[in-house]
Amino acid sequence: MNHSYRNTTFSAEICDGCMNGCSLHQPGCQRGMEKAGKKGTAYRSLASAQEEYLKRQEEMRQNVNDLEETIARQFRDWDENFISEKDALRTDLIGMQIFDQPIFGISNAFDPLYRSLKKQEIVGPWHKLPTGFLKEGKRVISMFFPYTEQVKRNQRMSLGETTPEWLHGRIEGNAAMVSFAKDLCEVIRQKEYLACVPVTEPGFQVVMNGIGIAGYKEIKETTFGSTWSERHVAYISGLGTFGLSRGLITQNGIAGRFCSIVTDMLLPVTDRTYKEYDEWCTKCGRCAIRCPVHAISLEAGKDHVPCGKRIDESKIRYAPRYGCGQCQTAVPCESRRPT
Repeated sequence: MNHSYRNTTFSAEICDGCMNGCSLHQPGCQRGMEKAGKKGTAYRSLASAQEEYLKRQEEMRQNVNDLEETIARQFRDWDENFISEKDALRTDLIGMQIFDQPIFGISNAFDPLYRSLKKQEIVGPWHKLPTGFLKEGKRVISMFFPYTEQVKRNQRMSLGETTPEWLHGRIEGNAAMVSFAKDLCEVIRQKEYLACVPVTEPGFQVVMNGIGIAGYKEIKETTFGSTWSERHVAYISGLGTFGLSRGLITQNGIAGRFCSIVTDMLLPVTDRTYKEYDEWCTKCGRCAIRCPVHAISLEAGKDHVPCGKRIDESKIRYAPRYGCGQCQTAVPCESRRPT
């Protein structure tokens, strides 16, 4: 996993997330402790508040250890991570492993950056807050599932075509990943916490070419987005920063898929080790060179319209699958954070 918290001294928020500067990194904030306790709880003394704070620290430590172990165990037992004989596009792809072990980051559901996603220049006013999917939500767990070398290898050498391996990663991989997240939710619920996978909830919607989400005057024919952007969630959760192609570059690269969970389980928040939204992108321009429809440029970044048309065409060409993958392979950030 990408984090080990076993020897960490936590400074993460454990209150209801007001984000007014109370990080509780020093035990003793009476107001914060009142908010950290059950609703309506009043502490008789500063000592009782400090005691509750330390209990919450231990709860977070145990929860994240359990989470890390559960993800590792699920990955080991994950049959859907291998292409079945029924689904294989070629016989030599039967049994192909789709993903390497996922990494994860955790964010506060009340982080101000979530509200900033409603800005038109970032995602749009249709983007939901974590509490829009789970009103009791306190944390967001973002997971990145990196593709295996077998999925990426032939796509690197492809000149405009989408390989069967990549198509499997995009379609069967996505379905397997969502199933993985739902299973993880069930484990969390068994511990008597609440949890949901936003992309499986009724409030999740996608807009492409201005079609798919109604009721917002800001949506134009050129609008692409959704009510829950996994890439932006991953950025907020400390997993990485955006590249020129607007994919998200993690420590394990850009070639893979993201999925997330909203929960009321208290967990330590992952530090964002970056300040700029594109800090890990070197602007080498390799993804722009690789793009078969010239949707990426060093000057303008990513133009979603030609990219969207390319995906629409692939849905016809490779039906019932689709995908591209050119900008995520044969680039310096394919499998690692570039130096």
